[in-house]
Amino acid sequence: MSDVARTAGVSVATVSKVVNGRYGVAEATVERVQQVIRQLGYEASLGAQSLRSHRTNVLGILVAEFEPFSTELLKGASREVAGSGYQLLAYSGGDGGGAAIGWERRSLARLSGTLIDGAVIVTPTVVETKPGFHVVAVDPHTGPSGLPTVDSDNFAGAVLATEYLLSLGHRRIGHISGRPDLESARLREAGFRKAMADAGVPVDERLVRVGGFRIESTAGTAAELLALPDRPTAIFAGNDLSAISTMDVARSMGLTVPDDLSVIGFDNIPESALVDPPLTTIMQPLQRMGAEALRLLVDLIAGVERDTHIRLPTELVVRASCGPYRPGPEVPLSRAATAGG
Repeated sequence: MSDVARTAGVSVATVSKVVNGRYGVAEATVERVQQVIRQLGYEASLGAQSLRSHRTNVLGILVAEFEPFSTELLKGASREVAGSGYQLLAYSGGDGGGAAIGWERRSLARLSGTLIDGAVIVTPTVVETKPGFHVVAVDPHTGPSGLPTVDSDNFAGAVLATEYLLSLGHRRIGHISGRPDLESARLREAGFRKAMADAGVPVDERLVRVGGFRIESTAGTAAELLALPDRPTAIFAGNDLSAISTMDVARSMGLTVPDDLSVIGFDNIPESALVDPPLTTIMQPLQRMGAEALRLLVDLIAGVERDTHIRLPTELVVRASCGPYRPGPEVPLSRAATAGG
């Protein structure tokens, strides 16, 4: 305020009145002070503003880390916030590895009520909210509960992925699942098992393994699967990062995708279209999920009565990483039939 007052040639008290919208300042002086504020690039402190009005007109989108999934959600939320009267604060509260326990609680304790008026939290575990402070969870660990939520139809998407591999003639299909503590991962595995059962194809439990939704943790799992003497001819990976990691491992082991191994992912992050070969995947509308979560949060703050659980559809996106089953020396047809593959 001292800088503004000095530049505008007025007192600090006058600047304070202008900033806080008080009466007693000539219109020409108000315009001059506001012009100086704009020229100097100054903005009122959010913390001080919240102390005065109990509002900052800022919404938070809180993530454990900025990886492709959360980044796509953020894109959708940032588009939706335009014209809402709010600004958006993106905040990473994890440890960079996506596994910091309690990051949601710490983030909310740090930001709620002083810097943000409400929050969209991506893949939270347990969220404890303050009375009157609104939170929307995207893809929460435990699935929809009492908390307003936005997610996609993970079960139906997994059924689509598995049915597509079955339609190509694959029977010896592996599944690299996500994090065991995440409801979306459990639903994707359940969808995989349902499609296999409906097709009358037994699931070889040796081919169902945890990958953890991350490139690094998937690599070892994929290598173990592909080193089996009766390795899978196709793999449904729990997300696109796991699928991309699986293709990298296959290539390092001298296998060709899709001639030797078909791979399908889940999410349809931008990277899925850029890998070689482009990844066939299940699209969950990530940007729309971010937009829906932001819109739901704004409505909750405004007191709008509406459905607080939103589930969006998933779709199969066919690219080039899946091909028809081709019996070869690694998986003879007679052995595959005996093994249910």
